[in-house]
Amino acid sequence: MKLKICGMKNENNILDVAELNPGYMGFIFYEKSPRHFNTTIPELPESIKKIGVFVNATFDFIRGKVEKHDLQGVQLHGDETPELCKSLKDLGIIVIKVFSIKNQFNFKVLEPFEDVCDYYLFDTKGKEPGGNGYTFNWNVLKKYPSIKPYFLSGGIGPKEMDSLLLFLKRPESEFCAAVDLNSKFETAAGLKNTAKLKTFQQKLIDTNYLR
Repeated sequence: MKLKICGMKNENNILDVAELNPGYMGFIFYEKSPRHFNTTIPELPESIKKIGVFVNATFDFIRGKVEKHDLQGVQLHGDETPELCKSLKDLGIIVIKVFSIKNQFNFKVLEPFEDVCDYYLFDTKGKEPGGNGYTFNWNVLKKYPSIKPYFLSGGIGPKEMDSLLLFLKRPESEFCAAVDLNSKFETAAGLKNTAKLKTFQQKLIDTNYLR
């Protein structure tokens, strides 16, 4: 399992977080987000995959950002179609399709996406497409029908560590490829507390869940 640190904005903060060497860093290209990224991504180690986050953007807009920022992947947070996912996958990048959950979820909606994305990301259903700051009911994933790896997201912070460790011991976590961290580690929108991130990361390393 890896960590994805999402919603990065500030160049110095990006470089500080990069020293933790997370598997992924997320940059939000959605103007309505308080974490909207509109500057240049500094040079990062090749081990960190740069993921662009989009909400109902066009193929041309996404491709432009992929090329401009040398993104290794995209995270689609809106009502994107399987056809768009396939077109993006054909660019040779990682495609992560987001699905929002609260207390229940119809997993049949995943079926059209099985062959056109690399990962699912399960986030909390809220007023905004991400960054709502609270978790969904992870017990819903007991009925996960796929073998496609997924990212676990939605309001995960230091206070959720015990719950996360319990979840990672359960069978439904078998395909959990990454944990997505964002608002619960911020001192301001887009500005991450690296000390808190490091403590969280170290706990997952100590318990042999992070690699």
